[in-house]
Amino acid sequence: MTTNQAIQYKDSMKVPEPTLRRLPWYLSNVKLLKQRGERYVSSTQISKEINIDASQIAKDLSYVNISGRTRVGYEVDTLIAVLEDFLGFTDMHKAFLFGVGSLGGALLRDSGLKHFGLEIVAAFDVTPELVGTTLNGIPIFHSSEFEQKMREYDVNIGVLTVPIEIAQCITDTMIAGGIKAVWNFTPFRIRVPENIVVQNTSLYAHLAVMFNRLNFNEIE
Repeated sequence: MTTNQAIQYKDSMKVPEPTLRRLPWYLSNVKLLKQRGERYVSSTQISKEINIDASQIAKDLSYVNISGRTRVGYEVDTLIAVLEDFLGFTDMHKAFLFGVGSLGGALLRDSGLKHFGLEIVAAFDVTPELVGTTLNGIPIFHSSEFEQKMREYDVNIGVLTVPIEIAQCITDTMIAGGIKAVWNFTPFRIRVPENIVVQNTSLYAHLAVMFNRLNFNEIE
């Protein structure tokens, strides 16, 4: 880790998780404004676009090493560069994917992940029809080859899209093989050692929230 990376890591540890979740929204919005020809953008402009209070946006951006000009705002190109660097999108992080089902296959086809710093370099499954093939140029290996491939690839992130009944088993295998962070797409709350980073992204959990809010609104 370089000195700059260490400083950036130390600073990012101070940022509340809700802020980290909102910063990519700001980045995407500012990129759209750039496409429209805007050279400067204010918190108020961003607020109108994504319906987040301008004061909250200003507070979130205060965690990032950038300052705006009074009555002008932030320089668009600089804000994009600073946000991408702060969020780690400028560094390419390689990952293995486990479970090439419908969701896993969709992620392999999503070339847009590279724009956010994540490159899935290989996938693992046990389905005979899949093993030995490629999807979107990404090789699919048998799960038993994981440890060997860990020695061949520079990977520390695992994307988990396996059936729920084997989620913990595959997680344990990943961690034993050297994976340091798990992006978990299953609805199972995997158990990991304290030094392992986990990001849970359960589509079903988000569906439950959406359905609940929809039903509540219909009752009103």
